[in-house]
Amino acid sequence: MSDLPVANTCGRLSAAWEVLRQIPDPEVPVISLDELGIVRDLKETANGLEVVLTPTYSGCPATELIQDNVREALARFGEITITMQRAPAWTTDWISEAGKAKLKAYGIAPPGPAGPAHGQPIRLVHRNALSKLACPRCGSEQTEKLSAFGSTACKALYRCLSCREPFEYFKPI
Repeated sequence: MSDLPVANTCGRLSAAWEVLRQIPDPEVPVISLDELGIVRDLKETANGLEVVLTPTYSGCPATELIQDNVREALARFGEITITMQRAPAWTTDWISEAGKAKLKAYGIAPPGPAGPAHGQPIRLVHRNALSKLACPRCGSEQTEKLSAFGSTACKALYRCLSCREPFEYFKPI
């Protein structure tokens, strides 16, 4: 990135969005914050930019690091204000199709739709709803859940019965 200031408003916001699209998620670095769907808005302010973020959940341990990474990446645009917007709550439905494809290529089974209950604060997926979870490595639907939680609370640990490889599943919420 150049250290030169960006002149016009439209160009500034476009350039800032391009920077935001390059910031990786600290927990799953193959996907960007934008692809993850936590970057909700970007606005110009008198002295810089305001970035609106919605954390994946209120107790996410990476929230402060994400804020720091956004401020650092956008520093050339002036003062960076981060606004945490917790309502509506983040949902895996906000992960872009490109982001889901990157998760799968990385070996994490991407979430399916969270369900038709958009706008409701809590959505529960019936445990039998995942009867055909495909292995992200070989594509087999012969899989089994090993643990309701993987490396983070938003993922579950599965094993493919065909290729015998373990994999995480990004749970729909």
